[in-house]
Amino acid sequence: MMGAGKSTVGKALAKHLSWEFTDTDHLIEHQTGVSIPVIFEIEGEAGFRRRESTALASFVGKERQVIATGGGIVLAQENREVLKQIGSVIYLSASASELYQRTRMDKNRPLLQGPNPRRKIEELLAARLPLYKECASVIIETGRQPVYQIVNKISLALNLDQKNESSTQKAIGTE
Repeated sequence: MMGAGKSTVGKALAKHLSWEFTDTDHLIEHQTGVSIPVIFEIEGEAGFRRRESTALASFVGKERQVIATGGGIVLAQENREVLKQIGSVIYLSASASELYQRTRMDKNRPLLQGPNPRRKIEELLAARLPLYKECASVIIETGRQPVYQIVNKISLALNLDQKNESSTQKAIGTE
């Protein structure tokens, strides 16, 4: 889900492992030259989701990657299959209340620009939770933990070590 910490934790995990980090939202913005809200305005959510699927597919066959995906990437069955194919999927779990607190001032989240963003978060979380769990190799409760503790939990759960040069596993963060 948006606000669970995928970019922050993903960057820290990639640094810890000496792997590359990519945020699919930032990749899409770089490729299009416009922000996610502009893509939503021009192409709608369906257009953005198509771009998201293309971005995700670009990681098939790549190794030593930490990829932060948008929270809605799990909505398409083909994306869920790709996620499972390309590596370990870490679901960063947070309560609706925590997610609201983290996103309430962010105007760069098109799905939360309606009259009741907290209710929207609750609805999105309820709809997506089974899909996150379907994909997840590991579920990490983020809560109010420091980022380094979350990174350590992920590393331990996936048996990843930055000194393990033979590891070809990818870590994919979905929310």
